Amino acid sequence: MDARTLRPYQELMIDHIIATPKCALYSFMGSGKTAATLYAIDRLTLAGVLTKPTLVVAPLRVARDVWPEEVKEWPDLAGMQIVPILGTDAERRAALYKKADVYTVNFENLEWLIDLWKEHWPYGMIVIDESTKLKSLRASIRTNKDGTTYVTGQGGKRAKSLLKCVYHNRNDRFVELSGTPSPNGIENLWGQLFFVDYGKRLGRVFNAFQSRWLQRSFDGFGYEPLPHAQGEIQAAIKDVCLSLRSKDWFALEEPIVRHITVELPPAVRKQYRELERALYTEVQNHPIEAFNAGAKTAKLRQFCAGAVYLGTAEDAGPRKWVPTHDEKLKVLEEIVEEAAGAPILVAYHFKSDLERLKAHFPKGRELDQKTQTIKDFNAGRIPILFCHPASAGHGLNLQNGSNILVYFSCDFNAETHWQVAERIGPVRQAQAGLQRNVYHYYITVKNSVDEDILENLEGKRAVQDVVMEGLRRRLTNT
Repeated sequence: MDARTLRPYQELMIDHIIATPKCALYSFMGSGKTAATLYAIDRLTLAGVLTKPTLVVAPLRVARDVWPEEVKEWPDLAGMQIVPILGTDAERRAALYKKADVYTVNFENLEWLIDLWKEHWPYGMIVIDESTKLKSLRASIRTNKDGTTYVTGQGGKRAKSLLKCVYHNRNDRFVELSGTPSPNGIENLWGQLFFVDYGKRLGRVFNAFQSRWLQRSFDGFGYEPLPHAQGEIQAAIKDVCLSLRSKDWFALEEPIVRHITVELPPAVRKQYRELERALYTEVQNHPIEAFNAGAKTAKLRQFCAGAVYLGTAEDAGPRKWVPTHDEKLKVLEEIVEEAAGAPILVAYHFKSDLERLKAHFPKGRELDQKTQTIKDFNAGRIPILFCHPASAGHGLNLQNGSNILVYFSCDFNAETHWQVAERIGPVRQAQAGLQRNVYHYYITVKNSVDEDILENLEGKRAVQDVVMEGLRRRLTNT
């Protein structure tokens, strides 16, 4: 994304947030919802409409890294102050004393924050980044005989706690952000929309919504929408919900690419620098065989992926590995959450990657030689499929299963890199009659060999040149 130019669809988002105090913004993944929301907050503040700070509730890494970093990408937002309310109890309390335009908090700490402020709620606007977290709400608002109102019913604890807070503190501005608000059925919408209008559009209780627009599935398990449901619901919520589809703004022939960088914890970064410096020093002072240089570069790649092998490839028996960090796994968690049930293809490189991925995502499956595995993925029965690029041979069709590819780790082999991309690529999507964009996510460690790999894959430089220049640049600046 151009760091200085808003896209036309982002201007639509900004206008929608400004014009609609309580609204939902359902826009395709990678559309720049964060930047658009920050611009809206900035303009509302400058106009004197928003006089109190904004609270953003988001997944942990998004609250910690994405929102604070986003303002740095946009010169117009340079003066905005964003403070994450994260960490220990003492650190969170200390953050509250820092002056800011926007405070961010993760969902896990939301109840703590609500209980802390009680009736002294200081935020003029609430933004829910990934509103599907509210889909479980089944509460409603009741009126006592004396005319007072209260919140009752069922649902997730956080959602109920937030509803009580928003309702009793009369928050005038409430914004929901999501890329896929109802991936598993339109029933996911009721809880999210209740925060916007307290049931005005979709029913004041979930049972009413269910009776009007849902019916029992043919197999007797769960519900499915009635034939008239989709059109009626869209008409009912169109004034408060802005829904943007990627295919209306991007050519379906090209994937939408998102680069997500992770920061290594300080202690881990120190270890990485030591490993990198050892390679740089040896290469600079002593000519070594390409094999050894390649092996040491592989160590850097392993480190970035999250686990380093002990010994060398020539050692007898199964090789052992030790973990270095889980930052990429955390990002993948967020991508899975954002996809909200849509199947994902994850490309990995090292066996240690696969072991860690399978342990962290037990519902995921490895792409093996079994025909049934491919059939299950294409039928939507496998939520995450782990694939080594070398195993994704020509002719392998996975496009019915997913349009989302995540590169958990990469190597310098451009052929296999792009080969796995073609398994769900735009051409195959079109051949299958699917009118949807393809998404490529690259999870990379900031200031690392990961960036060198991407530069090489883009065809700019030879492997040796790009690695050596990357080493020289990073070590000179530290």
